[in-house]
Amino acid sequence: MSESLVARHRAVLPDWLALYYREPIEIVRAQGRRVTDGDGNTYLDFFAGILTNAIGYDIAEISGAIRAQLDTGVLHTSTLYLIRNQVELAEQIAGLSGIPGAKVFFTNSGTEANETALMLATQYRRSNQVLAMRNSYHGRAFATVGITGNRGWSASSLSPVKVSYVQGGYRYRDAFGGLSDADYIKACADDLRDVLQTTTSGDVAALIAEPIQGVGGFNVPPDGLFAAFKEVLDEYGILLISDEVQTGWGRTGEHFWGMQAHGVTPDVMTFAKGLGNGLAIGGVVARGEVMDSLRANSISTFGGNPIATAGAKATLDYLLDNDLQGNAAKLGNKLIAGLRDLGEKYDIVGDVRGKGLMIGVEFVEPGGKEPSPAKAGAVLEETRERGLLVGKGGLHNNVIRLAPPMTLTDEEATEALEILGASVAAAREDAR
Repeated sequence: MSESLVARHRAVLPDWLALYYREPIEIVRAQGRRVTDGDGNTYLDFFAGILTNAIGYDIAEISGAIRAQLDTGVLHTSTLYLIRNQVELAEQIAGLSGIPGAKVFFTNSGTEANETALMLATQYRRSNQVLAMRNSYHGRAFATVGITGNRGWSASSLSPVKVSYVQGGYRYRDAFGGLSDADYIKACADDLRDVLQTTTSGDVAALIAEPIQGVGGFNVPPDGLFAAFKEVLDEYGILLISDEVQTGWGRTGEHFWGMQAHGVTPDVMTFAKGLGNGLAIGGVVARGEVMDSLRANSISTFGGNPIATAGAKATLDYLLDNDLQGNAAKLGNKLIAGLRDLGEKYDIVGDVRGKGLMIGVEFVEPGGKEPSPAKAGAVLEETRERGLLVGKGGLHNNVIRLAPPMTLTDEEATEALEILGASVAAAREDAR
């Protein structure tokens, strides 16, 4: 059955639409943190639909909220009409954001959220210049591809904005990687100032940054980096946009938003993925004067629709009521410690990094630091064979990405570590 579906997929969908695994799978059922494929195989899910199924599968409170909205007969109205779920969700997100006078605009995805943030920032600042991080990823639309600092995801050099890239995203391999935290932060802040003085005219609209780079390999800068950046940005009046599409909603464990680790409040935040627990929703929360700077007519046909906002409100309430941020911190610490033990044992593990339930394991050639996409690919296949689904990414496609639902249990974390240990061992044996 799956072979037939693969052939049909490849016949009618784009070649660049990637599928995981030598033998791709179709997920047909799910409950809790486990999914079942079309051939009846069940897996512990440690990638959660790319960090999107943040609460897990078949959660009664979320399904109930969606069914209640369905029962009204109203799936869609558009933003030309009042939507109670949308207003209530926006009020909650504005309060959680910490942004003074915050206003919220809902979209359908993280890409659309980042496109909107760039439009607002360039309008507010009357400038088409943008700063972005090296090795960043912000989406697949025109402007977001234009600011993506990772060649593997940047399909075109064409862009509606002029972008300059700064250091600080990929510490394991960047030019300042060997420095102490304090010296690294200073070097990156000095680089930011130099970029502003040499590659821009000074009146830049914004710096957009992921607090932890997602597609780039779950790269974690030292806490305080963006505080140092903001000091420089404030001298020029440049806005700070925090791309919280992957880091938001408590996934990092220590904070609700990734940028909070740096002790700064951004001017704009974008969000998506985990908020909907599988429903298509994203958005922007920004200072009121920034949000209101758009003077042209604008609506969103589907953004913040009744179904998506009903499910998202239930998701956010469940996350807060059950302290899933605390669970992410506790089990993230357990996973990172166990993975670092693996790194001590196997020389193909170059780096283990992350916060909470957002963890990257970078694979290298035995005994060195040369990126090994082959070893990462082997671990991807080995984990699947043993009943665990993980993600893969990074600049060199050599990073295994772990981001399970935030309802993960201690027993499931132990199970995953056992599978990962056996899979890394098998991948290391292949290298002999």
